[in-house]
Amino acid sequence: MQTSGILYIVATPIGNLSDITLRALETLKKADAILCEDTRVTSKLLAHYDIKKPLISCHEHTDERKLSQIIERLQKGESLAFVSDAGTPGLSDPGNRLVELAIAAEVPVIPIPGASALGAIVSVAGINMQEFVFRGFPPHKKGRETFFKAVAASEVPVVYYESPHRVMKNLELLLKFAPEKKIVIGRELTKMFEEVVRGSIQEGLQYFTEHPEKVKGEFVIIIYA
Repeated sequence: MQTSGILYIVATPIGNLSDITLRALETLKKADAILCEDTRVTSKLLAHYDIKKPLISCHEHTDERKLSQIIERLQKGESLAFVSDAGTPGLSDPGNRLVELAIAAEVPVIPIPGASALGAIVSVAGINMQEFVFRGFPPHKKGRETFFKAVAASEVPVVYYESPHRVMKNLELLLKFAPEKKIVIGRELTKMFEEVVRGSIQEGLQYFTEHPEKVKGEFVIIIYA
């Protein structure tokens, strides 16, 4: 009976390429192929570390037929590494369905931990984060107000991600539903223009209103009482 391969879930940098772990590099080098959210993004990372491996596109819109083909490769003995564009797969990134199928097929799934915007913002929050709720990305349209009402009602800190295109409307909704709460805003964490803004929600909104040139990049936000 042939032994199946291994599916490695590999965390990659969220900005600074030096944040990749030695174990992640070793795993990418020994994998038979690399499954990635966007082959163009992953190609840049691999080129930086002179890693040459076949790339297979695998993202949230990948159909079940292709996912089944990937599982078949694993069952035949190939070891595959899965990476998202940045950070830890499975944390508001694709990968969960692939892991689910691998587990059902009794293929070993091994995490290769590393960078995460969630972990990064929690580490510099400067508040009690012993208990918190992670909400991923807010809905784009339907359910958006419901999302922020739930954030406002939470008795523990809430952490979530937001894109630059919606962050100002995001802050306006927070001010509407939770004017008394405070905020920690991480922008472009680990990158050249990294910054962390702390204060009331009003102060956070005012800061980015006065500095519209900074409404760029990826945001990770903590709301707390």
